[in-house]
Amino acid sequence: MSRDTQTALRSALYRLLRPLARVILRHGLAYGSFAEIVRKAFVDESFAELRRNGQRTSVSSVAAMTGLTRKEAKRLVEFDIESNSDTDQRYNRAVRVVTAWAVDSRFLDDAGTPRALSMDGPGSFAELVREYSGDMTTAGMLSLLETSGTVTVDEGQVSLKNRAYLPTQTPAASLAILGNDVAEMVTSIHHNLSHESGHRVFQRKVSNASVRGDALAAFRELSNKKSQELLEEYDSWLADHEVGTGRDDTDSPHYVSVGIYYYDNTLQEDPDS
Repeated sequence: MSRDTQTALRSALYRLLRPLARVILRHGLAYGSFAEIVRKAFVDESFAELRRNGQRTSVSSVAAMTGLTRKEAKRLVEFDIESNSDTDQRYNRAVRVVTAWAVDSRFLDDAGTPRALSMDGPGSFAELVREYSGDMTTAGMLSLLETSGTVTVDEGQVSLKNRAYLPTQTPAASLAILGNDVAEMVTSIHHNLSHESGHRVFQRKVSNASVRGDALAAFRELSNKKSQELLEEYDSWLADHEVGTGRDDTDSPHYVSVGIYYYDNTLQEDPDS
């Protein structure tokens, strides 16, 4: 690796780690625990890199790649970090239910907006949950969406108040998004760094360093509206192309995601401001 590349990578890592350190500090994770997780990630990715390159995987090879001792590398291979799979699954199922409510005609009114749903029967909340949440119960999904402020219930009718499910009611659910979404974005950036232009995936952003402060609220509202519309269009297209909806039902499923984020420099200030 050239000196220029190392300098650029060190600078990129510092910018990446500053907001991550902010999250870690505010949730009380000690540096020692963070460093342990970093070492674990280095060891696991080293094994994966050796396999991708068709090389023999061994603790000695990983120790050489990472600079760790063989003893430490072996210990980290066996070190188990508690999985957030249950939290991830609940989040993904809630997203599917909310998105389907906004695009499936059975759950829309004549104006094409999500209508209030009865609890049971055709076109009901129970039917929506049954079709789009896997095996999660109607009561469980209702509780999840109510707690997050996504829906309200009045006289047996469930109304959608927020077309984007954000599990801000629990730190664990919100932090699961940090792990999933940032990892996906970094993986896409790495892919683009490693491939020629014809094989890169879409990675763009629009920015302006001279926006008036009194225009921020209006642009946030505009970006929320346009981004939600685009994501709902993508979700509808993906739903039409799931395994089992085409002529070749033997095809294996693939995970796909597209993410959109908003940023302005006021987000680095007091989060309550």
